[in-house]
Amino acid sequence: MQMLIGKTAFITGAAEGIGFHIARTFAQQGMNVMLADIDAGLLEQARQTLNDEGHSVAAVVCDVAKRDALETAAKATLECFGKVHVLVNNAGVSVAGPQDRISENNWRWIIDVNLMGVVYGAQVFVPLIKEHGEGGHVINVASVAGTLGIPFAGPYCATKAAVVSLSESWQGELKSAGIGVSVLCPAFAKSRIYCSERNRQTEYGGVPGLDAKPSPRTLELAAKAKEAVTTGIDTAIVAERLLEAVLHNELYVFTHPHYRPVVEGRSQQLSLAFDAADASPVLKAVEPGEITSL
Repeated sequence: MQMLIGKTAFITGAAEGIGFHIARTFAQQGMNVMLADIDAGLLEQARQTLNDEGHSVAAVVCDVAKRDALETAAKATLECFGKVHVLVNNAGVSVAGPQDRISENNWRWIIDVNLMGVVYGAQVFVPLIKEHGEGGHVINVASVAGTLGIPFAGPYCATKAAVVSLSESWQGELKSAGIGVSVLCPAFAKSRIYCSERNRQTEYGGVPGLDAKPSPRTLELAAKAKEAVTTGIDTAIVAERLLEAVLHNELYVFTHPHYRPVVEGRSQQLSLAFDAADASPVLKAVEPGEITSL
C-alpha cells in the first residue's frame, strides 16, 4: 500500500506494546484505527491517549480466540469507519517450559490465541477488504522465533512458525485481489508478553494459569525471558519499521538485523540436509521430476 490517508486499520492486541505503537504510527499517517484488545481497561486508556493526540480512533473489546468476537469487532469497525483496508493480527501470548511439563491447557491457549486468532482474523476481515475493491494489506505478527526452534519455547515457536507459513501462503493467494501480506518477525522488544498470563481466559485455566509446580528450570527461563524483553528495543521502533515495510510491500519484516547469522544458520543446516539426500544411495534410483510451482 502506498496511500494510507483516510484508510482504516483494525489492530488486535492494540492496548499496549507493539500493537499500540502500530496503532499510533498508522494513525499518524492519517489512518482511521480500530483498537481491539481483551483488556478493556488498558484498551480504553489507549483509545483515550490516541484520541487526545487528535487521531481518528475507536476501540472494541475482543478475544481473538473466539471467531464470533472478531465478527462483532468487524461489525463495529464498519459501523464506525465504513470500510477496513488493513488487518493487523498482533495479539499473542507466550508459554515456555520443558516439553514434557507443558499442560494441554497451555497448548490449547497458545494455539487458539497465536494461531487461530490469526486465522479467524483473516477469515473475518479479508472478505471485507476484498468487498470494496480498493486493495489493502494483511499484517501478521510472528517472531524471529518463528524462523527457528528455541529450546524450552516449543509452543511459542510452533505457533509463530505457523504464522510465518500462513503469511507466505496468503501472499500468493491475495495478490490478485490487490492485498499485500507482511509477517513481522521481531526479536526482543519492550512488551509485556512475559506476563501474558494476566489475561488468560477461564476456559484455559484462568489467571495465573501457570503449572501448579513449575520446575526451577522453568522459573529460570522465565526470568531470563523477562530480562531479555524488558531490555529489548522500543516497540515504537518496531512499529516504524513495520510501516516502512508495508509501504514497500515487504513480506518478511525483521527488526533485529544482527540476528541474520542465527537465521542463516538454519538455512545452512537445511542445505546440508539436501546434500545428504543428494548423496543417499537409497535415493539414487528416484527420478528427480519437475519442480512444480503452485
